[in-house]
Amino acid sequence: MEIQKEQGAIDRLLQDDVIDLRQYWQTIMRQKWGIIGFAFIVTLLTALVVFSITPIYRATATLLIESQQANIVSIEEVYGLDGGKSEYFETQFEILKSRSLAEKVVTKLDLVNHPVFNQPEKSLLPFDLNWREWLPFELPVAEERVVTDTAKFRSIVDQFMAGLSISPMRKTQLVNIAYESSNAELATLIANTVGESYIESNLDAKLQLTLKASSWLSGQLEGLRTELTKAEQRLQEYREKEQIVGERGGLNIAGQELELVAGKLVDARRDRLEAESLYNQVRAIGKNNPSRLELVPTVLQHPLVQSMKESYARVELKRSELAKRYGAKHPTMQAVDSELGNARSALNRQILSIVNGIETNYKVALANERSLESALDGTKGNIQNLSRKEYKLSEYQQDVETKRAVFNTFLTRFNETSATGDLKTANARVSDPAVIPLYPVKPQKQKIVALTFVVSGMFAVMFAFVLQALNNTVKTASDVEGKLGVVMLGLLPLLPRNRKKPHQSYDMFMDDPQSSYAESLRTIRTGLILSALDNPHKVVSVTSTVPGEGKTSLALGLAFATGQVEKVLLIDADLRRPSIAKALGLDRAAAGLSSLVAGTAAIDECIQHFEAGNIDVMPAGIIPPNPSELLSSKRFADVLTQLEGRYDRIIIDTAPSQAVSDALVLAPLVGAMIYVVKSDSTPYQHAKNGLKRLREAHAPVIGVVLNQVDVKKGAKYYGEEYGGYYDVYGYSSEKA
Repeated sequence: MEIQKEQGAIDRLLQDDVIDLRQYWQTIMRQKWGIIGFAFIVTLLTALVVFSITPIYRATATLLIESQQANIVSIEEVYGLDGGKSEYFETQFEILKSRSLAEKVVTKLDLVNHPVFNQPEKSLLPFDLNWREWLPFELPVAEERVVTDTAKFRSIVDQFMAGLSISPMRKTQLVNIAYESSNAELATLIANTVGESYIESNLDAKLQLTLKASSWLSGQLEGLRTELTKAEQRLQEYREKEQIVGERGGLNIAGQELELVAGKLVDARRDRLEAESLYNQVRAIGKNNPSRLELVPTVLQHPLVQSMKESYARVELKRSELAKRYGAKHPTMQAVDSELGNARSALNRQILSIVNGIETNYKVALANERSLESALDGTKGNIQNLSRKEYKLSEYQQDVETKRAVFNTFLTRFNETSATGDLKTANARVSDPAVIPLYPVKPQKQKIVALTFVVSGMFAVMFAFVLQALNNTVKTASDVEGKLGVVMLGLLPLLPRNRKKPHQSYDMFMDDPQSSYAESLRTIRTGLILSALDNPHKVVSVTSTVPGEGKTSLALGLAFATGQVEKVLLIDADLRRPSIAKALGLDRAAAGLSSLVAGTAAIDECIQHFEAGNIDVMPAGIIPPNPSELLSSKRFADVLTQLEGRYDRIIIDTAPSQAVSDALVLAPLVGAMIYVVKSDSTPYQHAKNGLKRLREAHAPVIGVVLNQVDVKKGAKYYGEEYGGYYDVYGYSSEKA
């Protein structure tokens, strides 16, 4: 069970979220004549205004702006323009829109005196409206201001700029110059003149820039030439003063000399090291030991030493052969020994001579090395001195070169400027002149009228939706169940007005028993009977929220319908505004409910029989001062109990629940209570509050009857909401 309840709640939420487009369509159809009428009136007024507006023509000229000009020399820097950038074109577009160019065109065409620019102001309305004449008093008239020529010219320029539009064409160098005016020929003339004036203005600007640039460059060249001459003189005087010869102040010659001395010094140092090595060897051995000096490689490899060693060896070999034959004192042996000694002495002398040569070579090499070192130091000092001169010389040379470069640059610019002074090359040309337009561009009368009709219609539809959203009345069965939370017992159709029968609803059931109204009452009667078959509601009370909703009509009709099958008593318990006796044509001065409860009359004296409806009626009687106390008394309860024993059904017409508390007092005494709500009239908040009060008093409300329902309109605009009740019987299409 809980799961089913939750599922039902979810289904209701989903239904609430679903947008029913039929409701919007029904709202539109209900207000269709108002929507159409509003759209028609607004469209008509718009058409009157639009067709009185002066037509405007647009003429368009196309201008080609060239980014690279046909100059014979490069002079872009003089003008400060870089044609390769998009900023250049943006600048030209702004120049075309500039006020200065507009003033030139206005002056050139003498637009100050043109009739198009001197027309009086017109009203937007197609007729003159002097609202001052409608006032009961006179307002002070403002003094007319004196318009000066300057102010008039500025006003004309403003009007001119308002009609001018500049629109570049994307990804091209073309720009459209369009002008709108009531005069087609004037629009064409202005569009072409703007392009021509722009070209002329550009040429004039170039000429002025050229003249200014030439004058300024000429003055600068004189000063630069003087400074260059002075710099060259300072350079030459320094060369003569320092006796500088060659390039770089003679520093290149000194460099070559330094390289030569350095190379010789390296060779001398190498020779000295070799000589010093030999010298150290023989010095370590000493000159007194020739036999050891002989072992020095340089001495040993000397050719003379080798030759003498060979002679000494031959003599020694000869002695050794002679020693085998002769003795030591033999003259031959003595001669050989003498020869051997001489050979040895000669060898030693040669060794000493070579050693002395080694020492001499070492000293010569050392002296040569020191001499070259001294020469290298002198060369370095000379180079340092020349470097200082070369640094100063480079300063003078750089100064001369800088001044010469600046002078040459200005001279080149001066020559370029002079060359372009007579070259009148425009940066733009009119590629497509404007032609006289044949048709106006605005106002687009047909489109404006059609758009006005659509927009006004949409506004009217939106306003209808707003009215529908603000309408908080009860109109359909779904409103009864959704907004009031009560079951709908039935509805009563709206009857046409009949001046001859102001109380038509009272006797409609009897006059036309086959009508939809009579069938509706029988349907409500059936619902009342079926609501409690086992324990029928013998006492039924009929009430409403406020007076005028039709509770008395329902009580009468329900009594007539029930009187066909049961014995019915109709009681008028609305002791404040009784109306049943008057509606049925009964004696209003006769005793009634108030007399019965007060005890001044018997029951039979207070009941009157209405033969046409086959019912008994107890009118209200004399209106008491305290109706609520009378109805809440025990006497009234006892009377009601007695009447229940005499009738099958008692129907009580009760006062509205929101106006007084009579219905709340009767709630405990009745078996059922029917709540009447007037369709499309009673706010559902009021009806909901009335039902809430009845529930708090434990009133047995069995349902709501929706009264005065326009069935034909409802079936047309609400569809199933009413079709479910009456279309099956054909009542919704029944003619009144």
